[in-house]
Amino acid sequence: MFELHASKVSNLKNDVLSGLTVALALVPEAVAFAFVAGVEPLVGLYAAFMVGLITAIFGGRPGMISGATGAMAVVMVSLVAIHGVEYLFATVVLTGIIQIMAGVFKLGKFIRLVPHPVMLGFVNGLAIVIFLAQLGQFKVTNAAGELEWMQGTPLWTMAGLIILTMAIIHYFPKLTKAVPSTLVAIVAVSLLVFAVGLDTKLVGDVASIAGGLPTFSIPQVPFSFETFKIILPFSLVLAAIGLIESLLTLTLIDELTGTRGRSNKECIAQGAANTVTGFFGGMGGCAMIGQSMINVNSGGRGRASGITAAIALLGFILFASGLIEEIPLAALVGVMFIVVIGTFEWSSLRILGKVPKADAFVIILVSGVTVYSDLAIAVIVGVIVSALVFAWEHAKHILVHRSINENGSTVYEVNGPIFFGSIANFLEQFTPEEDSDDVIVEFKNARVVDHSAIEAIDTLAERYLSRNKTMHLKHLNKECKELLHKADKLVELNVIEDPDYHIVSDELA
Repeated sequence: MFELHASKVSNLKNDVLSGLTVALALVPEAVAFAFVAGVEPLVGLYAAFMVGLITAIFGGRPGMISGATGAMAVVMVSLVAIHGVEYLFATVVLTGIIQIMAGVFKLGKFIRLVPHPVMLGFVNGLAIVIFLAQLGQFKVTNAAGELEWMQGTPLWTMAGLIILTMAIIHYFPKLTKAVPSTLVAIVAVSLLVFAVGLDTKLVGDVASIAGGLPTFSIPQVPFSFETFKIILPFSLVLAAIGLIESLLTLTLIDELTGTRGRSNKECIAQGAANTVTGFFGGMGGCAMIGQSMINVNSGGRGRASGITAAIALLGFILFASGLIEEIPLAALVGVMFIVVIGTFEWSSLRILGKVPKADAFVIILVSGVTVYSDLAIAVIVGVIVSALVFAWEHAKHILVHRSINENGSTVYEVNGPIFFGSIANFLEQFTPEEDSDDVIVEFKNARVVDHSAIEAIDTLAERYLSRNKTMHLKHLNKECKELLHKADKLVELNVIEDPDYHIVSDELA
């Protein structure tokens, strides 16, 4: 129903209007994530401004929106509760330095190792997380100061406004696409609430967003090894979460727009943004899939969209806080519900019974872990499970064909990858006691992958040596020849015809 048809063309007018729309949606998210982290709302808003602006200018993915995120906020809460907000600022600075190093050492390319089922699980889980985050807006404070679910007229009023917002976003583009439908929906619903005088929750009911310019300040923490030991574990986790969420969002936007971002450049930009943010009283952040989807769906493609969103957000803080605080939360919840519908891969539900069971399991597993834990753990678990399944399946693909050549030598032709999962099957297919005194093992159609494979070859050589037989290896890859330190005295290598193998390059990263 709500399909996102992303254009590849960047247009300044669309970028500016889309950026204004995104800025409106950034306000409640930044405030909410600041509360999650246990800091003041302006700490989240400053982070959204600074991270968003720096990554929009220098990042590797034009059109992608960055700011304060829930995935990072949940890690920060215990640090703030135990050590205070100044330690958070120091942690964010170190997080940025780690992310810069990841970009400098070109680690961004490893996002290509994330399998498609993990990507599906990631977007599905994140869509569920975004949906669940909006449910908090359906709670109100009772007379005892406790939160409780809305009931009666307030509930129906908010639900009606949410449905109206979603309807405008969906149907307005059928009339014209000159103005982003999301922006139209927010303005229309706000005017309706003001004109009719509806009693519903406003942005100002959550928190005041009025403030001044962020100011430079070195985190007020002791410069000691003890401080470093406190902030390092948090910095490593935050850096990992930030980069994984940013690079996966980059990949998703690549697919939507049919273009290609630069992962290593994005790592450096995210790191620089967090480092600066830590010195200006912000909680740090990373790419935001929800706001990025709003931007893409509203026509934002170029850097101007992210720059506009960041500057507009600062403008709200400095000059227009009173107007922004009058926006109904229902309008912003409706926007986020549209994001949820557009983000969730509904096709994954149809293919669950058609794809291999292992892939279906990974999709469900990553979605579940994303919801109940965090994104970084979910992706790592998904990659590990996918790798184990891959190893198990390819362990079955090692085949060895035995023959006798014209010289009476026993020839074994190995086909398939030799690695830790396949070495048992590899060794079982040799019969040293039945072979001639001269044995040739042909690796032309094989690939020696890891040290386990080298140890297996060494074991095989020792079996023939113990029977006073000689084993020759042909077409062994260069990496294996360099590592085969034990068997090299027992075997003869055909180095003339050996091919060269190359690892994935950093050229496109």
